[in-house]
Amino acid sequence: MICVISFQMAQSAIKTVIARYKTVKTQLFQHPFRYDTGKKDGKGRGIWAQIYRDLTWLWQPIINFKRPQLDLQRGRDWSYLSTTNQLSLNTLNGRRKVDFVCKGFDQYLDQTKWKFGSLKMLQLRGKWYIHLSATTAIPEFEAEQAVHVVGIDRGLRFLAACYDEKGKSILFSGQKILRKRRKYKKLRAELQAKGTKSAKRRLKKIGQRENRWMSDVNHRLTKTLIDHYGSNTIYALEDLTDVRFATEKSPKDQRYEIVSWAFYQFEQFLTYKANLNSSAVVKVPAKYTSQRCPKCGRIHKDNRDHELHLYTCDKCGYKSNDDRLAAMNIQFLGTLYRSGEEAPQFNKQASVE
Repeated sequence: MICVISFQMAQSAIKTVIARYKTVKTQLFQHPFRYDTGKKDGKGRGIWAQIYRDLTWLWQPIINFKRPQLDLQRGRDWSYLSTTNQLSLNTLNGRRKVDFVCKGFDQYLDQTKWKFGSLKMLQLRGKWYIHLSATTAIPEFEAEQAVHVVGIDRGLRFLAACYDEKGKSILFSGQKILRKRRKYKKLRAELQAKGTKSAKRRLKKIGQRENRWMSDVNHRLTKTLIDHYGSNTIYALEDLTDVRFATEKSPKDQRYEIVSWAFYQFEQFLTYKANLNSSAVVKVPAKYTSQRCPKCGRIHKDNRDHELHLYTCDKCGYKSNDDRLAAMNIQFLGTLYRSGEEAPQFNKQASVE
């Protein structure tokens, strides 16, 4: 059967395939997936296995569209009817007006504030879902006008340890997250050991489920921070670019979690939410933030007890939880940024000895 489609639909189909090729190209440059097998070598070290992404697996997204989907351009292929709260879609049988459910996103339908872009429709389990891009102009944030400065130390024992300009701390425990991730890790190892096709299919689904769960955790955590501190806030984060997470001193059962948690995703979510709330995220150097005493300025790495998670200054005697202490130092660098210092950082030579 020959099916004739419009020029706009043909363009959308081409753009979708091009996007898939770009995805594959990106994946070709990624490192192979690594996981802990739970086994030990002759020296008692953990054995890690690698799964290389072969061409057959990589090209699958291009040659096989398992879910019906389409990309529509605003104006030509779709439009929003504000009077009836409907979508007008261009189909093979002409324009169709359809109702849709938009829970929690009604604010983005205000076309006086938001500008719509392309729309992707995707069918899943008999229902159609839409992904709609919307943009808005955001006034430039002036650091010197910030009312609050919050230092945030990211980790696993505490997903976020926060310290503000009032000297108040908030610690978001990550113990439940750790336990759930260990369950996923154990299940992946069991499925990988089987090596069957059904086990591999389930392994892929579990990975997708875990990623969705991690995204949800980061979404809820960043939303909580934005709601708590309000507008005109500077959120100072450690710049983790090119930072190696040393796991030698970490508990063996936490090493996988340390190197695989979505810290960068947390930063992305917090950044865009802060921008929408007249706030900003700034990144400061991570160096010495866990070694510096926030009271006297002394920098000495042996002052930190990793096992007890306690920092004790050998000069002034100040004591604090090590995650909270890092947040205090990050907050101090954020305060320097607000005062006009473009690249605030700690210098060991300048510390109080």
